[in-house]
Amino acid sequence: MSLKVTPFLMFEGKAEEAMTFYTSLIPDSRIISMEKYGPQGPGPEGTVLRALFAVGDLTVMCIDSFVKHAFTFTPSFSFFVTCRSPEEIERLAKALGEGGKVLMPLDNYGFSQRFTWVADRFGVAWQLNLE
Repeated sequence: MSLKVTPFLMFEGKAEEAMTFYTSLIPDSRIISMEKYGPQGPGPEGTVLRALFAVGDLTVMCIDSFVKHAFTFTPSFSFFVTCRSPEEIERLAKALGEGGKVLMPLDNYGFSQRFTWVADRFGVAWQLNLE
């Protein structure tokens, strides 16, 4: 039996918002499970203790950390999405880039006729490529 490996994202109070955003954008995505902190904590009541969501065919785990850290997401880790149409890549690029940062604008880079790399408003990086 092989080991189960799951990407893990740590947010600071925005996990549910991020999951809801991602699952609304990517076809065949959904929130699988979500546990929240109650009034006894230790995190702020209503924030995410632990959650699993599917983004396309990938299962991701996330939490809301109530501890403030000196680090956040970096573009060196990103989700690579293979888009099926020019309309799909443009829709995702616009939505994911809004309020975030475009690292590589949507363009022809030789290795791909349509490619972009964005960091969304939560700081999570996405590489979008037209198949």
